[in-house]
Amino acid sequence: MSHAAPRTLPSAHWTPQNPEFAERVRASFARQGAMRLIGAVLADVRPGYCAIALVPRPEIAQQHGYVHAGIVGAIVDSAGGYAGFTLFPASASVLTVEFKMNLLAPAIGERLVAEGFVVKPGRTLAITRGEVHAEHGGKRTLVALMQQTLMVMHGRADDRAAAAGKS
Repeated sequence: MSHAAPRTLPSAHWTPQNPEFAERVRASFARQGAMRLIGAVLADVRPGYCAIALVPRPEIAQQHGYVHAGIVGAIVDSAGGYAGFTLFPASASVLTVEFKMNLLAPAIGERLVAEGFVVKPGRTLAITRGEVHAEHGGKRTLVALMQQTLMVMHGRADDRAAAAGKS
């Protein structure tokens, strides 16, 4: 399945509880050693939406040369988590409690883009969905779908150093 035209994002109807949501997501993403290790970058963040991009390379490939499913899962998990986090209150952090991913096509191309979308925000749990597209020659191929449940961790700082200072 290829998509040429950009889609309208559903984020227009979400209102963040924290006006500094984008800066907060960027700061949290910058602290993620796993994303840095695999070479993922934060491509876009809006209310209820997050995109994470990755350029495939041999170090993150499986034996057939495709990006490993674990890497695909890592970027879509983070994209969904940060999509939800954009709508959380400033006093809460995010934790994935469950996700299901379907692999639809080999993850190969010039770039992978994982997009997370909020389906339903909640006070305790939030539901997101994710898509991973492989980009090649100006075309996008859907390679994975994900559904995710997030925990809204009220009263828990997202920054480990800030959390340690509260003890």
